[in-house]
Amino acid sequence: MNLKLRVWRQRSAAEKGKMVTYQVTDVSPDMSFLEMLDVLNEQLILEGEDPVSFDHDCREGICGSCGVMINGRAHGNGLFDTHTQTATCQLHMRSFKDGDTIDVEPWRATAFPLIKDLAVDRSALDRIIQAGGYISTPTGTAPEAHSILVAKKDSDAAFDAATCIGCGACVAACPNASSMLFTSSKVVHLGLMPQGQPERNDRVVNMIHQQDLEGFGGCTNIGECSVSCPKGISMENISRLNHDLLGALRAGARPKS
Repeated sequence: MNLKLRVWRQRSAAEKGKMVTYQVTDVSPDMSFLEMLDVLNEQLILEGEDPVSFDHDCREGICGSCGVMINGRAHGNGLFDTHTQTATCQLHMRSFKDGDTIDVEPWRATAFPLIKDLAVDRSALDRIIQAGGYISTPTGTAPEAHSILVAKKDSDAAFDAATCIGCGACVAACPNASSMLFTSSKVVHLGLMPQGQPERNDRVVNMIHQQDLEGFGGCTNIGECSVSCPKGISMENISRLNHDLLGALRAGARPKS
């Protein structure tokens, strides 16, 4: 395939950016979207130009490092098949047609400051986890795995929430740039497990507090977060988080100063 790419180029957060048009030829339908960007970068390097910066790592849809807006959609999800959700690295060029024009932009959110081109700083998500995404089981004293019974519906719900890879697509897709789907998945998967009970109240208030400090927007239940999530995490987790938050506040839990 021969494609026209309109790529956001910005040397740093301090400089102005713009969309730059490139032609990419002989693209195999079996390439992933990131492999297609590799072809573009090889072309730019040979021409003596600066390659396009973008985030990536495992390229297997597991690590959550990759992520760009493709024709206005996070990871391109919802553009081609509303029943298939995937990370950018697992989006294949067979989803496009010869001659297509593709707009490629970085995640857009105040809490995700731009580093260069398509690469953004998503460390705000790490700080939300650091605020409470842990349990206090002392090393060497963990009980046998099957000694504490967990209801099947709770274990299933916890597993589904724990599939979040922290890519930030939910933030990029949300008109409010809210991270509630991400935060709720981290709160819920621990809150449903027996091991997560000691910190349950402190966890939810501290993680929500950190989320607000990072500058993420508020959730208005639009639903773009779940549609764009490569793991299809349900908005039900946001309801669970709100239930836990209300209970924690009623119990007197307050965020750390």
